[in-house]
Amino acid sequence: MIHQRIVLAGAAVCALLLLLANLTSATPDKKEKSTGKLVLGKVLDPQDNPLPDAIVYLTNTQTRSIKTYIVGQDGTYRFPALSTAVDYEIYAQYKGHKSATKSVSQFDERSQVYLDLKIDTR
Repeated sequence: MIHQRIVLAGAAVCALLLLLANLTSATPDKKEKSTGKLVLGKVLDPQDNPLPDAIVYLTNTQTRSIKTYIVGQDGTYRFPALSTAVDYEIYAQYKGHKSATKSVSQFDERSQVYLDLKIDTR
């Protein structure tokens, strides 16, 4: 009887320690948020008019992988859940014309980075 109570108490303590260990490891680090970084903005002509159907290219500078986004009528693009530990390069193309390439640094601690990409369509 006493032996059973000791075993049950030991099992309860082990279960509690395991639960606390899981909760502690599931807490996100301040620097690496679970949602990541959001890069968003608009693709515009020199008069600040949106350029629908422009294509935005986002390059991960570590892996050289590229994500693309085709903008809608309002010219907006968005790349959510990006790693906060990587630098990115971003530019847009529209009917054979290209914007300047901009950089998003891993050292930029903002969770949202807003960048307008301007394309001279002349």
